[in-house]
Amino acid sequence: MSRTLHNVGFVSLGCPKALVDSEQIITRLRAEGYTIQPDYQSSDVVVINTCGFIEDAVEESLSAIGEALDENGKVIVTGCLGAKQGLVEKHFPDVLAVTGPHAADEVMQAIHEHLPPDHDPMTSLIPPGGIKLTPRHYAYLKISEGCNHRCTFCIIPALRGDLDSRPAGEVMHEAESLVQAGVRELLVISQDTSAYGVDTRYRSDFWNGRPIRTRFADLAAALGELGAWVRLHYVYPYPHVDEVIPMMAEGTILPYLDVPLQHASHDILKAMKRPANAENVLRRIESWRNVCPDITLRSTFIVGFPGETEQHFEELLDFIQVAQLDRVGAFAYSPVEGAVANELGGAVPEEIKQDRLQRFMAVQEEISAQKLAQRIGQVEDVIIDGRDEEGLVGRTRGDAPEIDGVVFIDSELNYQPGEIVKARITDSSAHDLWGTIEPNT
Repeated sequence: MSRTLHNVGFVSLGCPKALVDSEQIITRLRAEGYTIQPDYQSSDVVVINTCGFIEDAVEESLSAIGEALDENGKVIVTGCLGAKQGLVEKHFPDVLAVTGPHAADEVMQAIHEHLPPDHDPMTSLIPPGGIKLTPRHYAYLKISEGCNHRCTFCIIPALRGDLDSRPAGEVMHEAESLVQAGVRELLVISQDTSAYGVDTRYRSDFWNGRPIRTRFADLAAALGELGAWVRLHYVYPYPHVDEVIPMMAEGTILPYLDVPLQHASHDILKAMKRPANAENVLRRIESWRNVCPDITLRSTFIVGFPGETEQHFEELLDFIQVAQLDRVGAFAYSPVEGAVANELGGAVPEEIKQDRLQRFMAVQEEISAQKLAQRIGQVEDVIIDGRDEEGLVGRTRGDAPEIDGVVFIDSELNYQPGEIVKARITDSSAHDLWGTIEPNT
């Protein structure tokens, strides 16, 4: 008896947390025998996992939905923009279904309704680590959903709800499966990674028969036992974050901390409803570097927030010059529908926002160039991501995929993605490094 092949197209937009949602949906589709197609023409239905955080992301998502409807006609919308069901249906009344973020059950229900499965266990095999949309050697590990903060520029709690931490044993089981499937780098993500377990009162769970608390530092220590690189993202600087810095110094986890600070001016941080003490942050940074001199600190900032004066902006420039952060991203403030910040006075004109963004990045680029130049001559561990026409391309322990710099290695050797090599740094720019394979390693 022949089977009917059911083909699903999938478009995943937005942040790594949304990418994990996509991976979970695709894993369930493959487990039920659906085939994932890379184009509209081969698909019986198309799922669009959208982003709706800032205006540019909304426009990109709406464009993707429109394109899928034009090219295929049968479209299911999920993700953060899907939380604004009325907006999606106003633009595209012909979509088959609309769900919000982290809604795998609802997406599967919609697919079952419009494309019922024809399950065959012989063709429904999935890899041990599930279906991943990242390269085989690294994977995002989402440890919680939602957020308890009410930052005035953000609508994540409205889209994804309050903090909802996964049980520690469940997280560890997934991480262990990923490492067994060949993953060499785990990128730990959530909306607020260091708040992990607060909502459960740090409830104890079990992994491989031993107790483990649902708590940020406990989870980091356990992940460090798996033999893979462990990289921490979206770490709100609570006091207990200090507990993981010695683990970085000891090599248990990567000496890398992604701390979204957003601004440095007391007035602007207060308007954002963020912790408003730049001096305390600077003391924390100094103490982290004292414990772990090799730590790489990454952060993101917003310029042009409502009410930001030139003096406020100068305070931010002074802060980054003192902090000497290694990796920095910055964005000009963009109004987000539903955000409290939209009600604040003192909107900054667009041309001033863009001018401040350029000035900010020029200062940070100089800092980055100086810090990377200091690494020339050092021998560093580099994880190989692939190769280009000139040689190998990889990343140091201080570089996350997609958002940080890379190392270009002049070598004809046939190293595979995920292999870790020793490379001597020979040159640098404001963002990237160049090097050669260290002999006898």
